[in-house]
Amino acid sequence: MANDVKVYTVNGATAGSSSSLPDWLTRKREAKGKGKRAIREHIDGTIELIQGFEFPEASNRIQSTRDGHHIVATGTYKPQIRVWDLGQLSMKFERHTDAENIDFVMLSDDWTKSIHLQNDRTIELHTQGGHHYRTRIPRFGRSLAYHFPSCDAYVTASGSEIYRLNLDQGRFMNPLVLTSEDGDIPGVNVVDINPAHQLLAFGIEGGGAVQFWDPRSRSNVGTLRLSKNKLMQASADVINSEHFSVTAISSRNDGLSYAIGTSSGHTLLYDIRATRPFALKDQGYGLPVKKLIWIDGGSRMAGDGMVISADKKVIKFWDRNNPSINFASITPANDLNDLHHVPGSGLILTANEGIQMATYYIPQLGPAPRWASFLENITEEMEDSTTRSVYEDFKFVERAELKTLGLDYLIGTPTLKPYMHGYFVSLKLYEAARLISDPFAYADHREKMVREKMEKMAETRIRTQKEPSVKVNKALAEKIIREEERVKKKEERRRQKKAERGEADIEVDAEQKERPSVLNDSRFAAVFEDRNYAIDENSREYALLNPSAVAQQRSGARPKTAVEEEEEESEKSSSDGLDSDSDDDSDNEDSSDAGDLTEYDPRARLHQKNIQSEKTFSKAREWTRNAECTSNVNLVPMRTQINGSHVDTNATFGQRRISSTAKKRQSFLASDAHYTADGGMEVSWMPSSGPQDPGDMLVSGGGPPKKGKTKRPGVESFGAGMEKGAVNSPVQFSEGKGRTQRRKGVRSGSKNAFRKMDG
Repeated sequence: MANDVKVYTVNGATAGSSSSLPDWLTRKREAKGKGKRAIREHIDGTIELIQGFEFPEASNRIQSTRDGHHIVATGTYKPQIRVWDLGQLSMKFERHTDAENIDFVMLSDDWTKSIHLQNDRTIELHTQGGHHYRTRIPRFGRSLAYHFPSCDAYVTASGSEIYRLNLDQGRFMNPLVLTSEDGDIPGVNVVDINPAHQLLAFGIEGGGAVQFWDPRSRSNVGTLRLSKNKLMQASADVINSEHFSVTAISSRNDGLSYAIGTSSGHTLLYDIRATRPFALKDQGYGLPVKKLIWIDGGSRMAGDGMVISADKKVIKFWDRNNPSINFASITPANDLNDLHHVPGSGLILTANEGIQMATYYIPQLGPAPRWASFLENITEEMEDSTTRSVYEDFKFVERAELKTLGLDYLIGTPTLKPYMHGYFVSLKLYEAARLISDPFAYADHREKMVREKMEKMAETRIRTQKEPSVKVNKALAEKIIREEERVKKKEERRRQKKAERGEADIEVDAEQKERPSVLNDSRFAAVFEDRNYAIDENSREYALLNPSAVAQQRSGARPKTAVEEEEEESEKSSSDGLDSDSDDDSDNEDSSDAGDLTEYDPRARLHQKNIQSEKTFSKAREWTRNAECTSNVNLVPMRTQINGSHVDTNATFGQRRISSTAKKRQSFLASDAHYTADGGMEVSWMPSSGPQDPGDMLVSGGGPPKKGKTKRPGVESFGAGMEKGAVNSPVQFSEGKGRTQRRKGVRSGSKNAFRKMDG
């Protein structure tokens, strides 16, 4: 197939080396006989358009009769002629000859009359009854052509002479002698007769020239010399002038165009009115061109105006106006000897070096012939069917693999069949060699399978921590996963408690949605993939931001397992039940009251209630009640204190000052003071090391006063009369005016302090 052009093989081996059988394998199967498996594959996977379309050894030439009812072909071995009836799609008869055939021409419209050029220098005439007449020529012949107006058969041979055998008179006529300016002509390879004006064209061996002769005057009317320089530019190979020859010639029905094939594998298209070719095609193999055919079929033919060129390796279909692009290309399974195109159809017949003659059908080239109109339906069915490989009992092995198996010493023996870039080896031998070269292959494979199965079973018994598939910052990814799992469990517990209380969860669908994760966010993908973003756990900045993690690393503590983390999480959730409830309630209230912030407008209605403020007040009151029930701190009222003694809180400031001055005087008089006779007083003192209160400056003995205040157990004093942990004692109030109840909700500490003032 080339350029989406489908080529169907309807007879013989499939085109292309990838699906064709080697000749030795075909012969081996023919000798052994076809088994059930081979017969089934042959019926299901192949099409045999013409029954018995083959020769025992090889085929030489093939043609169809002009009436289109028969196909005539020659082959070997033994040398023979075979005729197939296309109406019955089977062989009509076969006829043996004494020598192999080189070329033949059908003299009649059917198969009854033909002339054959043999390789033993003989020319044979065959009729319906069999061999009719045999004659000889002086030199070995190369090609044969028949001129119908004059009944002359032109035979080219080695040398410069063209032999003419007149079938009307039954005798040889004077030969045509070709001359060349380059010297003697070693031989004439091919002859062609133009169907329009009957001009003779002879392809010369050596020198690369074509001579044109007029059969009426039997004289040379022109010589066409091929441009070797242009061919050398189009080909990488160096063309030798001595061996450069014309090997094929084909003239078109228009009488002006000629296709000329060379020994270098090039095809040139000429107009006889010009000396330069208007198209050039290279076969690519550098082999002599064997056959050239112009496809002329009018509007019925999709390939009208195309050219078929063939050497022994490849058949190419291409447009004369665009020779660089192939319309289709066929690589036969065997070397090609001859090619024939059934006129007005897309059917191609080939004669090759194989047993079976190949037949190809190209629907895009033309329709199926009338005698094989069913091909169009069959090829449509073949498009949907598949064919399994035909290499059954053999293994294709390359040379490198052959050396690995230790079978390279068998190269050159019948055990290895060379094919393409490797060898065919028996499948049993290949399996045995593979087992010997690697005897532990099965044991290693079995051990690997057992290990994988054990690892799979272990995953169900051992719970491991989820390891994120990241390249860098693995610890950060694990921390994020743990935090997400904690939040997920917390939400699950909240939903369970709501279900127990019978509350409907309005936002179930929103919560059940997968939360966006940093690990899945494309914006932070580089943090976990690019090594430039890797966190340095040994840096000072990391130690300042993660002190607990650094301390754990320095102490060498092992990380917690998955079971330990689950137990710690469960204990934490059970101990923080009240907090979680309060958090849930607060979350719910915040989310439910989010739309009430703008509902209150005092300018709209004077007596409108502020629902949000009432809810906030009720929430604070509920929190205060819970705090009083759960707190262990005892709040006591403020009590004034002067030198450690309590005074009446209802007394005025002047009364408190007089009381303080009197007490100081009493303490001062009770100290070691000396009075004189005339009523004087003598006092001595020593200054203290630090600043003291003015009321304590005069002390007995010159030292600082020693306060006799005792510290009560379980009571913490903050100064200015503030204490914590003391038992509340009833407060005595005087009969004067003042507060009659204890103050509620007072602060337990204050930065204010009463100043001690002396009288």
